[in-house]
Amino acid sequence: MCVDYRALNKVTFRNNYPIPLVADCFDPLSKARVFTKLDLRSGYWQVRISEGDESKTTCVTRYGAYEFLVMPFGLTNAPATFCTLMNQVVRDYLENFVVVYLDDIVIYSSSFEEHSVHLRKVFTRLREHELYVLLGHVIEHGRIRMDPAKVQAIQEWQPPTNVSELRSL
Repeated sequence: MCVDYRALNKVTFRNNYPIPLVADCFDPLSKARVFTKLDLRSGYWQVRISEGDESKTTCVTRYGAYEFLVMPFGLTNAPATFCTLMNQVVRDYLENFVVVYLDDIVIYSSSFEEHSVHLRKVFTRLREHELYVLLGHVIEHGRIRMDPAKVQAIQEWQPPTNVSELRSL
């Protein structure tokens, strides 16, 4: 579902919390040897709307009017709110062995033994804050790539051989 929040966003006081540049997130990773990339499952939907503000997110459809209880996409302050939350959750670990960009968390370490300790700390912190993750990318020294199992179907997809097949894409 896509809701147009332009009217609400016009009257919303902007949260100017700084969102990092993606390129800046890579700098701390240069000397690490072991990586884990976590993706928060439906990240914004893990953030509860402030009590009393639910009605501001009302969406009217032919099936009725609905209010979001969690933060929907499209709110002007959603990225800043989410960045604030994530930085608070992993504050003690930022730049030591964790990098966060919105709903992506990268844990980096010098060794597997150290990485095991780092993972436990991050998973414990996420559990304490009732945040849930998805695993999905393979991160190796010097490269980030999709999990091969997830892209296998695309890699094996036969290219179209005629106009009809091309249009079916």
